[in-house]
Amino acid sequence: MPTAGNCLPCGRSSKPFHVQLLSCARQTGISRPRIRPGAHRNLSVEVRTVADLGHRLKSKEITAEAATEGCLGRITERNRSLNAYITVLVDEALEQAREVDQAIDAGNYRGPLHGIPISIKDLIDVRNAPTTAASRVREGHVARRDATLVGRLRAAGAIFIGKTNLHEFALGTTNEDSAYGPVLHPFDDTRSPGGSSGGSAASVLAGMAYASIGTDTGGSIRIPAAACGLVGLKPTIGEIPLDGIVPLSESLDHAGPMCLSVEDAALLYGVLRGNPNPVPPSPRDVSGLRFGIPRPYFFDLIDPQVLARFDESCERLKSAGAILEDIAIAHTKEIAAIYVHVALPEAAAYHAPTLESRPQDYTENVRLRLEMGRYILAEDYVRAQRGRQLLTREVREALGGRDGLLLPSMPVPATKLGVPTVSIGGTEEPVRNITLRLTQLFNITGHPAISLPCGKTDEGLPVGLQIVGTRNRTPELLEVAAGVEGVLGRAC
Repeated sequence: MPTAGNCLPCGRSSKPFHVQLLSCARQTGISRPRIRPGAHRNLSVEVRTVADLGHRLKSKEITAEAATEGCLGRITERNRSLNAYITVLVDEALEQAREVDQAIDAGNYRGPLHGIPISIKDLIDVRNAPTTAASRVREGHVARRDATLVGRLRAAGAIFIGKTNLHEFALGTTNEDSAYGPVLHPFDDTRSPGGSSGGSAASVLAGMAYASIGTDTGGSIRIPAAACGLVGLKPTIGEIPLDGIVPLSESLDHAGPMCLSVEDAALLYGVLRGNPNPVPPSPRDVSGLRFGIPRPYFFDLIDPQVLARFDESCERLKSAGAILEDIAIAHTKEIAAIYVHVALPEAAAYHAPTLESRPQDYTENVRLRLEMGRYILAEDYVRAQRGRQLLTREVREALGGRDGLLLPSMPVPATKLGVPTVSIGGTEEPVRNITLRLTQLFNITGHPAISLPCGKTDEGLPVGLQIVGTRNRTPELLEVAAGVEGVLGRAC
């Protein structure tokens, strides 16, 4: 079971800041920032991939300190408006960067993440830094040690810029319910960057980090990746250790990277799996690849422009020689019910002590959803787990003889902040339900899934294409995704 028991209380500053600029990662008080509208509409920023920066660091074309200072400078310029970071580890990051430069000068280059500035979702422990989970419930806590995945990144030489904002305790898809205020989309500050890892996505899109590590319980990596035009990977369930991460649903939680290319995702995935010096994936030739497109249910409620970009991408893949086949997965209408009856009781069980002792410290929407989990019967939970086994078998069968499943990552573009529903298919659908609709199945079944950018709407909002692979074959999924990316193009 993932835990976040590595925390100790620390003092609060008498001067709350919008973002915590820490020398020793001492937590300051919680404040709700006043966001300046319009500051970052149609943001344009020069961004580079992890792989590109890694080559430049290795060849000494740039120093890690300069790359880190660049990220910190963009945080200073943009974070007060975007609200992507909760904690910025200024002194620690610069100290790490100087150590990297000394090591590279001495000929001790560790690998492709050595000297790369990355952000970490503030659900994941970084030693001596707060892990707030964007909640007053965890105010005054600091991690004693790194989460295992953070330790692996540290051993590979990654530099930790800071901890990113999220939907409180990862229980939402818009980032609006946070003790630190909402995250704004870097392309349009009236919209959400998606969630719950929305701060992670915004930090990468705005050039405030070269990559980020998020978590995904129903789509919380792939949804913001789609909304922001990034690559987001949810590996096979159980591949990435979750200790030192505040859990949402212990049997559905995953962790993975958000970045600008499939190559970057593969490098980060390799390190998260325990290889400090991974190699890039070999892109598969798209010609001859066979994909299934699960049309029923997944395409019943979908924005016309999202559908258009998806169909255009399919045509490009077919022109490159891919074989695309429409398929059906039998029990898809049970997905939402199965998900709720697993996720909410597991979340409620973890939060039971603080729901009793500190209910007022949760945001209202998150508290109400957690309270719902306390009223789900044990027999319903057991039935949901049985349904989960059925869906897992059906997805496995759908993948039989195929290189992946193709579908959009999110049925709609980035949604408006403060608007609880979205109009689609002639009806008003709750934002949470519609944004989870195409991703949560693969948390239920544990299959690896990756979101790639596949174009933009007429308003310039990104659209994501999702590829689902076979369980325990995430490296093969990355090779397929790299081939698809070669046809469709990169985010940058």
